[in-house]
Amino acid sequence: MDKLGLIAGNGRFPFLLLEAARAHGREVVVAAIKEETDPEMDARARADAGVHVHWLSLGELSRLIETFRQEGVTQAVMAGQVKHKQIFSSIRPDWRLAKLLLNLRARNTDMLLGAVAKVLGDEGIELIPSTAYLEPLLAQPGLLTARAPGEAEQRDIAYGQEVARALATFDLGQTVVIAAQACVAIEAMEGTDATIERAGQIMRSLGDPASTLERGLTVVKVAKPKQDMRFDVPVIGVQTIETMRAAGATCLALEAHRTLIFDRGAVRAQADAAGIAVIALEIR
Repeated sequence: MDKLGLIAGNGRFPFLLLEAARAHGREVVVAAIKEETDPEMDARARADAGVHVHWLSLGELSRLIETFRQEGVTQAVMAGQVKHKQIFSSIRPDWRLAKLLLNLRARNTDMLLGAVAKVLGDEGIELIPSTAYLEPLLAQPGLLTARAPGEAEQRDIAYGQEVARALATFDLGQTVVIAAQACVAIEAMEGTDATIERAGQIMRSLGDPASTLERGLTVVKVAKPKQDMRFDVPVIGVQTIETMRAAGATCLALEAHRTLIFDRGAVRAQADAAGIAVIALEIR
């Protein structure tokens, strides 16, 4: 079986996918992004002869292709977030990435990663879904915590789904934060956690608890209408719950079948301890 290429972003996602791929007997070549990947990836490679790690800068698309070719990689997977704002950072793209960026109609996630996927495909490297080997972690419909959403939270979920789906259509973000059927914050390139934190700051800035808006925040996270499962799949984990608790959010609604939940037991325990309701819904 050919080696699997793993383009590793930040967080635990790359490690979970790596473990799952190794459990399926795949030898894995990790393209670790210097600006994003946890340095612990080196220790993971030292502990397993079937894992090979190469550190690359985010702008080195040509080197990524060359590395995979030399290692005999014909299939690759992306796992872990690469912050969208990195596109506008001081990172210098190589000639191949610079050409790709110049030809994009818009620098959103789908456009950028879709173009990278095409370049890889043209070089004989198939990009497979980022949920490969991790399908058991996809949320199934139903209540995921002891507490169910209350009536006010259910109204916020219904409204939040409408807003989030419209937002996702433009590939801007997948998360909205609602209070009393008012949109407090929407996600752009800052990411889910920063969006939730900003919503908490906005609510605290209102001052008087007797204001029109209720204090509780409901977070709604959805996939895009035509979600490409090769990249940017919605993910939640313990950090999501901790961020919600700190922001004063009391409810999380996510899309079933298309959202990955990491450390499900810990997520439930932490949510229950904070009185946060978490529910997975089928969205059509």
